[in-house]
Amino acid sequence: MRDQSLASKTCVPCRGGVPPLKGKDLSDVHRLLADPAQWNIVNQHHIVRAYKFPDFKSALAFVNRVGEVAEAQGHHPDILLGWGKVEITTWTHAVDGLTESDFILAAKIDQLL
Repeated sequence: MRDQSLASKTCVPCRGGVPPLKGKDLSDVHRLLADPAQWNIVNQHHIVRAYKFPDFKSALAFVNRVGEVAEAQGHHPDILLGWGKVEITTWTHAVDGLTESDFILAAKIDQLL
């Protein structure tokens, strides 16, 4: 599994002062995810993935598990919950863009399935 190395890492709190990932560096980290095509990079600023579930209860249970991971990592995505669907959006607010921590969180979330 390609995201194994990402999923085994821990999100690093960002205090700013570092540039967000762009261009080739961004593409290289994105490719480390198990299924990079599922995580869409939007304007080199944030990543988004939609998940489908058979019902609201399953989607809500997934959101709760995502919340536990986010809290443990100290890195919190935006979560949109609907009947049978969850959309996760993440970026690093301190740099107003993407860092490796966003991809670490994405890999950890994907392991919850």
